[in-house]
Amino acid sequence: MRMVDIIEEKRDGKALTDEEIAFFVKGYTNGDIPDYQASALAMAIVWRGMNKHEIAALTDNMEHSGETIDLSSIKGIKVDKHSTGGVGDKTSLALGPLVAACGAKLAKMSGRGLGHTGGTLDKMESVPGTSIAIDEKRFIKQVNDIGIAIIGQTSEIDPADKKLYALRDVTGTVESIPLIASSIMSKKLASGADTILLDVKFGSGAFMKTIESAKELATTMVEIGDSLKRDTRAIITDMDEPLGLAVGNALEVKEAIATLHGEGPRDFVELVTEAGAIMLEQAHIAKDHDEGVALIKKAIADGSGFEKQKALFKAQGGDISYLEHPEKFPLAKYQLPIVAERSGYVKRIDSMAIGVSAMKLGAGRATMKDVIDMSAGIVLSKKVGDYVNKGDVLATAHTNKTGIEEVLHDIHEAFCLSDEEVVVHPIVHAYIKK
Repeated sequence: MRMVDIIEEKRDGKALTDEEIAFFVKGYTNGDIPDYQASALAMAIVWRGMNKHEIAALTDNMEHSGETIDLSSIKGIKVDKHSTGGVGDKTSLALGPLVAACGAKLAKMSGRGLGHTGGTLDKMESVPGTSIAIDEKRFIKQVNDIGIAIIGQTSEIDPADKKLYALRDVTGTVESIPLIASSIMSKKLASGADTILLDVKFGSGAFMKTIESAKELATTMVEIGDSLKRDTRAIITDMDEPLGLAVGNALEVKEAIATLHGEGPRDFVELVTEAGAIMLEQAHIAKDHDEGVALIKKAIADGSGFEKQKALFKAQGGDISYLEHPEKFPLAKYQLPIVAERSGYVKRIDSMAIGVSAMKLGAGRATMKDVIDMSAGIVLSKKVGDYVNKGDVLATAHTNKTGIEEVLHDIHEAFCLSDEEVVVHPIVHAYIKK
């Protein structure tokens, strides 16, 4: 079998066989297939696409290109969720403890933030002492003991994806539904959970800009999971404005804490409740969606979700006095208000502009080598649909930097006001399952 023949077949629009896909994944992972041939195949896939069987085979081979996590020693159904990334997305920090408080077993591997999107691991590390580097034995014991663990992905999991993603990033081949879907699902499947809930976002702050493309990606990933015998479902959620009010690591942790005390922003509470209800159905804890919603709301009201959040951080070395007293989180030196120059209804808040601005204030990374300022970020005072008077505070920038006038201007420009009253839509636009 020759790689050039595989490239030509896909170039000409033919479907690749299981053997050809296995040959490519193994050869590229081992270094036998050079980057230039892998990039040629990736470009051919961008142009010609892949059918359902090809995508499932690619995912399966990538999943098994390295170690897979065996969670069979964890009692009960193991649940997991994945977000395609957005601005202010602190969902795992509230959702995970809530489903665990209801009896589900959440065994989750998360990532770090890059660019305008934040990473769950960075947010967790804003609580002093928290370790996200836990070996597999301790990971499994923790989930058995308290029902939840959130850690970093090990280097041995899915090496094929690591190599291929880095290549796609520099060869203009990122935007391909088959390649995006196989990248996400191979990592999730290798992590060993029985069920997966995908939060696929669309809008200005998301990778998928339209609801149509988000639905296509979500449907593809659900089909992959189904074909590989995992209960996989997806929700399509709005990222045309930031999620919640806080954007930035410690700021988002504080918002997750407030949410578990029943004081979270409307859209964030809605997302956590809807996603949690689905995960409890997947875990066979709730018989239907309504019961799942009731259980999540109860875990907020009775404080059991917050107690589980404390248990998570304590088990991973975090100083839980910061959770009990959020005022202990250090504030940035400067808190700079951005005020409205006119009155009107907030029609739109450009998530991408807010995310990039937060990164420039110190809350994110332009490259993986950059050091994050855990106190930096942006806290919104207004959301889409709110009425604003001239002079009202739209948002507050938190930073330790000076010379950021341009960033403050960008935050102001991210808010689009209208004289007309604005209809506020639910954050969850669709639910996809087999």
